[in-house]
Amino acid sequence: MEKTYLSIEISLTTIIIVGLFFIGLGYLNTKKIYNNRNYIVGDRDENLFSLTASLTASALGAWILFGPSSAATWGGIGAVIGYALGTAAPMLFLYNFGPKIRKEFPNGLTLTEFIKKRFGIKILKLCLFLILFYLTIFLIAEVTAIASLLKFISQVPLWITSGIILTICLLYILRGGFKLSVITDKYQFCFITLIIVVSVFIVLGNIDLSSYELIKQNSPNLINKNYLPNYTSGLTFFIAVAATNLFHQGNWQRVFSAKNNSILKLSLVFSSIFIFLIVFWMGYSGLISYSLNSKVVPDLAFFDLMLSNKSSITVLGILILALSLTLSTIDTLINAISSLIIVNSDQINKSLGTKKIKSKTNFIILLLSLLVFVLASKGYSILYLFLLADLLCCSAVITIFYGFFKKKINPKLAGISITSGLILGLLFFPSPNFKSSILVGNLIFIDNFSVFIKTNLLFISFCVSLIIPLLIISIYSLRNSFK
Repeated sequence: MEKTYLSIEISLTTIIIVGLFFIGLGYLNTKKIYNNRNYIVGDRDENLFSLTASLTASALGAWILFGPSSAATWGGIGAVIGYALGTAAPMLFLYNFGPKIRKEFPNGLTLTEFIKKRFGIKILKLCLFLILFYLTIFLIAEVTAIASLLKFISQVPLWITSGIILTICLLYILRGGFKLSVITDKYQFCFITLIIVVSVFIVLGNIDLSSYELIKQNSPNLINKNYLPNYTSGLTFFIAVAATNLFHQGNWQRVFSAKNNSILKLSLVFSSIFIFLIVFWMGYSGLISYSLNSKVVPDLAFFDLMLSNKSSITVLGILILALSLTLSTIDTLINAISSLIIVNSDQINKSLGTKKIKSKTNFIILLLSLLVFVLASKGYSILYLFLLADLLCCSAVITIFYGFFKKKINPKLAGISITSGLILGLLFFPSPNFKSSILVGNLIFIDNFSVFIKTNLLFISFCVSLIIPLLIISIYSLRNSFK
């Protein structure tokens, strides 16, 4: 019989109680939504605390319980720092881009409005596909993460948790829109911060040596400056996470919702600090866990560490943390996808039109939730799902955001650079076992490649998807300068 930490009844009761709290909160705080703009960005009056809390809570999903600690077990301290910096960096990039796009689009709702104006319909459609694909993968990963946790601690079947979580979110977010997401984010931010701080004291108080000495004694390579994966994995996660989150519609909704640019900038700085510290701690806990048990399942490194004393209170705390993380992220993702469909309905499908677009969008979200439910019930690798979505957005980030300043990047050049980066990046993107790729080991025999390439496929795929567009744009610019 498999080990359980809580009974199925207690776990499901906890989910339902927490869910009812947020559903009730939603219905008590739901104001009349006057139009689609109000549904997407609220009243554009968010203050410092609400915006900081919302940016932080919506950026940190249940994936932080799995991804950073998992990456730490094979990527070392470099992966931990790269993951933390990569998750926090988009807030600092938005510090620069946010006010400029707000100035250009004072009544803006999405990044796609800028893309449409700057690059035209074809690039908009390509980027819209990449963004919606990324947000959908993110949604699947989040539901998979919480379902996997419940299976781990209580043996609750994946499909039951997936169904309950999606139902809870849909019940309040489709009614209240963006403003409600921000309200619930404030509570979720407080829960997340409190429980993370408690976890630091629990972990550090239960090991005999200092955490650094323990890692140095049992897993010295993970903090060794000569250990190559410390650098390659750190850069990989930084590139992947930072690039992708610049396309996160939930972040752009919050950029446009700030009361003014001063509040926006301060919120972005504070949220980047909170995000860095929390993700760094989650990754560092993976180093500690691996140092105590080198056979730990990477995705479960944090839980293996936290649940070693088998305390029911600790398990409940982790469950509430996971639920807060999950709900804050899922409601953001659902609202982000809804807003993109509403704003870009003509580009997605002419039949959507503008008449009753909100009702049609809700129907699409329900169909999408059904797809998410089916896929999350399969329990696919959370980290792998994220990395695939990250690669797609990574191929477009240079072109789109460099194009913000470089007006000479025309739609044709933008299309060539993005698709080239995407195709070549996918050729090197590793299979789920990370030992081969479409090009390495399939199209071309694996022994024809150097050891560095064979052991760093993920790193190379992201570098290629980032560098190729930059090279194409640079060559084009140089050629024109000589004409």
